[in-house]
Amino acid sequence: MTFGEQPAYLRVAGDLRRKIVDGSLPPHARLPSQARIREEYGVSDTVALEARKVLMAEGLVEGRSGSGTYVREQPVPRRVARSGYRTGGVSTPFRQEQAEAGARGTWESGSEQTAAPAEIAKRLGIAAGDRVMRTRYVFRDAGEAMMLSTSWEPLAVTGRTPVMLPEEGPLGGSGVVDRMAAIDVVVDNVVEEVGARPGLAEEILLLGGVPGHVVLVIGRTYFASGLAVETADVVVPADRYRLAYHLPVR
Repeated sequence: MTFGEQPAYLRVAGDLRRKIVDGSLPPHARLPSQARIREEYGVSDTVALEARKVLMAEGLVEGRSGSGTYVREQPVPRRVARSGYRTGGVSTPFRQEQAEAGARGTWESGSEQTAAPAEIAKRLGIAAGDRVMRTRYVFRDAGEAMMLSTSWEPLAVTGRTPVMLPEEGPLGGSGVVDRMAAIDVVVDNVVEEVGARPGLAEEILLLGGVPGHVVLVIGRTYFASGLAVETADVVVPADRYRLAYHLPVR
């Protein structure tokens, strides 16, 4: 294969992709059968099959049991605002940002004490196995699951304090900054790292979508004078949402 030449299955997938994008194959249309692809493009069954697999992995088509493969209707991506962390309120950044966008944000959560896994312990600057409070969230917009989050807080910081449970007590439902301030811990820095990966099966089940779909993962950590007081992984479907950062110029 010469430099720049694509394998046959990618050329076939690319042509079918163009037809999906330009509307020649509209949403809910049946994708040409494997035999039809073989005949139309003059390729082998193996190439036709691999081309269909590419489109399925990209989330452009979906298989329907006993019926065939169909073009998926693509969602119009919506923005998820990331505009900083403000103090002086009783609301989380999610609720603040949803309110600014005029959305109807709600969430469900559950907390439990657990041992910190090695990777989380590294992010928090503690020993693997140290006790942390893990809280899992499902965030919804108008009832539709839009974002997942799992947070970990070292119990060495919050244990036996009124803010040990993020969603209970006098400051339940408040943001990390305000909760920490209530126990005289002043958050002065937040670090976010954004990456992408295929969604885990349990994530796709909660968020809806096709197995293998890509999700955006925001690894966020709050610091107080260099001490990590909370870290979280925020998971957003990449095909439905875009992260929009509003950063002040200093």
